[in-house]
Amino acid sequence: MERQDRQDRGVGALSATPAPIETDALIVGAGPVGLFQAFQLGLLEISCHIVDALPAAGGQCVKLYGDKPIYDIPGTPRTSGHGLAESLLEQIAPFKPQFHFGEQVATLAREPDDRLRLTTSGGKTFLAKTVFIAAGVGAFVPKHIALDGIARFEGTRLFHHPESLDRFAGQTVVVNGGDDIALETALSLAAIAKQVTLLHRRDGFQADEAVVARMRTAVADGHMRFVVGQPAAFDGTRLQVTTPDAQTLELPVDALVACLGISPRLGPIADWGLELERKQVPVDTEKFETRERGVFAVGDINTYPGKRKLIVCGFHEATLAAWAATAIVFPGKAIPLQYTTTSTRLHTLLGVG
Repeated sequence: MERQDRQDRGVGALSATPAPIETDALIVGAGPVGLFQAFQLGLLEISCHIVDALPAAGGQCVKLYGDKPIYDIPGTPRTSGHGLAESLLEQIAPFKPQFHFGEQVATLAREPDDRLRLTTSGGKTFLAKTVFIAAGVGAFVPKHIALDGIARFEGTRLFHHPESLDRFAGQTVVVNGGDDIALETALSLAAIAKQVTLLHRRDGFQADEAVVARMRTAVADGHMRFVVGQPAAFDGTRLQVTTPDAQTLELPVDALVACLGISPRLGPIADWGLELERKQVPVDTEKFETRERGVFAVGDINTYPGKRKLIVCGFHEATLAAWAATAIVFPGKAIPLQYTTTSTRLHTLLGVG
């Protein structure tokens, strides 16, 4: 990993740059393991910030199987991706971790004082004593419509998996996609938009039957349109669509909402100078630290003999990684093992009792 050298930078350049955010720990990834990592750090009084490429917490657990049942979380006979994320967020709330959504960590470098400097795609800079990579199989990013030049409309006329739909009130909107999220988005927009068209490549969906039935009822009642076809061109105001019978349609558009799913990409992690084995980061099983001191990897992103890609394994890894970090965050200080059942100090931190 490259050591940062800024001796040649002038004072004026530095004064124009926002001050770095200083923290004991930076967690890369807000999936279940990243959230539990924040909890374990909180119990040890290690402050943290969390960066995630998605617009909300939960990672692939929410995005890929948010409503599907999960049966192998200890003490929880049944939950879902959404339910697990909500429980973990409630659990870490007393520690007030700071979230930075919609950003990827772009660079990682070592400072002269041995801290780690990280920059994000959103222009933020962090100075962290420790870094925890909990990025699963990489950052989950939206799948894009494959049209030349369409990216220039991003954020103005083109949107991917928007968290809030209020901005589309009174507009003519086309929703492109065929899964539960696409159909639910179109149905929600039908109540506030001027006109909604659901566009999908075929008259068949990767969605729950009840959601499909609601969509078809809304179409039959005239509350929204459904068009079968593929986007062929987009100029910001009109979407050209090619139908299965090679016909061309033009749809007026104030906003094009793409709900085509998400896909994992290792992304900038591959350029951080860390050792990689088949796109995973090797760690030791005592600390779950990488070959780079102070940089830990937990969850699906790491690899070691006997590794199993299970959420519960990631929770174990996060616990040992947090304890290992105390030697860096609190050098020379012996940290006693405390139990949440009996420790008054932990009760105070958790705001209970």
